[in-house]
Amino acid sequence: MELSPLLPVTKDRTMPTYKAPLREMRFLINEVLDYPAHYAGLSNGGEATPDVVDAILEGIAVLCEKVLAPINLSGDKEGCHFNVGEVSTPDGFKEAYRQFVEGGWQGLSFPTEYGGQGLPTSISLFKTEMMGAANWSFNMYPGLSLGCINTLLQYGTEAQKARYLPALVSGEWTGTMCMTEPQCGTDLAQIKTRAEPQPDGSYKITGTKIFISAGEHDLAGNIVHVVLARVPSAPAGTRGISLFVVPKFLVAEDGSAGQRNTVACGAIEHKMGIRGSATAVLNFDEAIGYLIFEPNKGLEAMFTFMNTARLGIAVQGVAHAEASFQGALAYAKERRSMRALSGKKEPEASADTLIWHADVRRMLLTQKAIAEGGRAMLYAAVQTADLMFNAAFEKDHANYEHYDNELGFYTPILKGFLTEMGLEAANLGMQVFGGHGYIHEHGMEQIARDARIATLYEGTTGIQALDLLGRKVLIGTRGKCVRDFTRIMLRLARRHVFASGPIGSMARSTMQRAIEWNILTLRILLRAGKDRDLVGSASVDYLMYSGYVMMGYFFVLQAEKAQTLLLNGKGNESADFYRAKIQTAAFYFDRLLPRADAHRKSALAPTHSLMQMDNEHFAFV
Repeated sequence: MELSPLLPVTKDRTMPTYKAPLREMRFLINEVLDYPAHYAGLSNGGEATPDVVDAILEGIAVLCEKVLAPINLSGDKEGCHFNVGEVSTPDGFKEAYRQFVEGGWQGLSFPTEYGGQGLPTSISLFKTEMMGAANWSFNMYPGLSLGCINTLLQYGTEAQKARYLPALVSGEWTGTMCMTEPQCGTDLAQIKTRAEPQPDGSYKITGTKIFISAGEHDLAGNIVHVVLARVPSAPAGTRGISLFVVPKFLVAEDGSAGQRNTVACGAIEHKMGIRGSATAVLNFDEAIGYLIFEPNKGLEAMFTFMNTARLGIAVQGVAHAEASFQGALAYAKERRSMRALSGKKEPEASADTLIWHADVRRMLLTQKAIAEGGRAMLYAAVQTADLMFNAAFEKDHANYEHYDNELGFYTPILKGFLTEMGLEAANLGMQVFGGHGYIHEHGMEQIARDARIATLYEGTTGIQALDLLGRKVLIGTRGKCVRDFTRIMLRLARRHVFASGPIGSMARSTMQRAIEWNILTLRILLRAGKDRDLVGSASVDYLMYSGYVMMGYFFVLQAEKAQTLLLNGKGNESADFYRAKIQTAAFYFDRLLPRADAHRKSALAPTHSLMQMDNEHFAFV
């Protein structure tokens, strides 16, 4: 087998490499979105000075490049091991996790009173992006803890916070979310797990939960499960679900992990991807648990967990796009094949490198645009999360609700659209490699396999689409959330609508799309009352349309800043970087944004062609 010359050989295999995209990240943080000013306005942002943020980025980059990326391929090949309820992680994961904990990385954005560093939540997202691109399987273990911590912070009693948060925030313990059961999948109304109240105020939890990421492993001293279950006489459906904290080991008086609770791992799943992450079947057999929040209001509390997790999965789309782009770009610069159609580019060599071929450039630029556009969308949205958590800290209920609603609009678009686009980027990375992309040692097929789950867990793309169009746009706001965001788009577009060159062209397109998005929303709103199937049939196309248009706005924002820096001479040392920003934005508007037209047309198509066929006629055997 011929191996790519860019991949370093270690013993008997080749290994993909990862380089943290710090220049790209700093461009958004310091220049486009002005995070220094953003942090200065937060009650917990005083310590997040540019020097501190930069030091954090550099430190995480070292961990990702030197520790996590080197065990990504081997972790996928080895996978996790199950032995009578015990799960061991792949070689190198325990040592990597030890370094992660010793570095204090888990507690970056959590309160100092529980051992955290008290920094804004956005800094944790920057960390997650790099860790996810370097080794998504490893990232799952500390990543699931974030929602567990946020749920306890918002809804836990003071005793629960004191008992669990210090060890969770340090990373000594990890957390999970236990929702799904064999019979229900996403339909949580069918949950059967029982919670029997006990005289001492605890509950005995009995039932089976499946697809529990990081549900059992050997990295931490304890695992704190957040579990949905029903108390006796609870109402049917989702109104009768409560939330409980159920530790793997009961917590002793001194705060240490004590007696083993009656929760056991029955199996781990054999998966297409993320094989270094243990996805467990957990059996609760009268396990001792404690109520979080109020009885029968578990979903309300769990949505804190779910929204945190959905933003985290949106990061996966960007992370895998970046990782696949890096691998594909390096290969395209080294691999020689044929001559460019426009003539020899490297006449001294036997063939031109792949990067000279127009179709390869199309694939690379698509990956680059997905990574850079998606990163901008995420970094802007997490500023809203910072403001939301800041309002919660200050007990400013009006602003908390405002920012929570704003983030609620962003979340399904980010989770649904960016994971679909990340999967596309991962597949393109394989395509650039050709047949070598199908070979495990190059690491590209692993990225594609790992990326595939992102469109499925924490709600499939279809679920995100129904949440966006049904709950957020039509029922929740009657289109106001779209009107609010398109006003921001129009404000930006008006600044350049009469300009010449690529910025002017992009601004005029942005203005057109802002108007078009509102008209599309209104047309669906008017028709949905007459055709009850329309929301379901239109939702995914509506979500994808929304994602393409929103990403377009963020490309104009980046191109505007890049052009300003070029014109005022402040970007001389980075002139090539800024020109590439404008060129990537122009590519997006020329080649990717037009896809929105097909989604708009499909979203407005009548449902008759979907629903007319009898169920029995789908197949004839």
